[in-house]
Parts: sequence; C-alpha cells; structure tokens
Amino acid sequence: MAQTVDELRNEIRVAVGRFERARSAAFTKEDLAAVCDAVGYEIETSGRLPPKAEMRAGVLWKVGVTEEATPETAPSSFRKDELEAIVAAVQ
Repeated sequence: MAQTVDELRNEIRVAVGRFERARSAAFTKEDLAAVCDAVGYEIETSGRLPPKAEMRAGVLWKVGVTEEATPETAPSSFRKDELEAIVAAVQ
C-alpha cells in the first residue's frame, strides 16, 4: 500500500533526527533546516533561519527534482512525488 503524504513527512522527520507528529502538519522551519542539512544544502544558521520557500527550493534542487534553487518558484508545500524523492535522499 502506498504511503500517505503525512507518513512520508514523518519518515523524513525521523530520518533527519526530528520527531514524528501525530496529526497532519507541514514542515516547520526547524524541520526544513534539518532536511537541508541531511541533503547537503547549506543554509545560514547564525541567527534566524531563512524563509521556508528558500529551504524548500534548496532541498528540491539537492535531491534532483529541480535544476536550480529558485525560491520564487518553490511550491508552498512539497507534493507527494517530491516527498518520495526526499525520502530516497535522506535514507
């Protein structure tokens, strides 16, 4: 049986050292920062975390879903196929 989007998000959270969520929840900035670290996308961490769009764009670029990290065109949340690509990259 195929995994749901929530199951994929939780699998990613666990793989990057974050905690699972019992309810459906989008990634927090801290979750995204951990994913960035896991896929090798460097972000500035001295101070405030970058915008979510910037981190999502960087993750998608690093896992090969997009050809460049462009925050302006980054989705507001990851689609299922993008989550599957991230799961493959962080395991």
